[in-house]
Amino acid sequence: MTHKREIQGKVVTIAGEKTVSIVVERRVMHPRYHKVVKRFKKYLVHDERNEVKVGDEIIAIECRPLSKTKSFRLKTVVSGAE
Repeated sequence: MTHKREIQGKVVTIAGEKTVSIVVERRVMHPRYHKVVKRFKKYLVHDERNEVKVGDEIIAIECRPLSKTKSFRLKTVVSGAE
């Protein structure tokens, strides 16, 4: 059985039919200044039932490539938009 990556991020845009764009934040130590800095990356996530809204915190799981840039699908909604 293969290991599927799980990412957690905040929905920033509805990128079309059944697709949302999320931003994932990670904290890394700067190599020279030894200070914790934030790094961001955007992912496209497949949302089959169009159930998430902008501002929701979600967990996405890796899957087969669904398009050129979309390789994650929605697993759960952690918290709704405030």
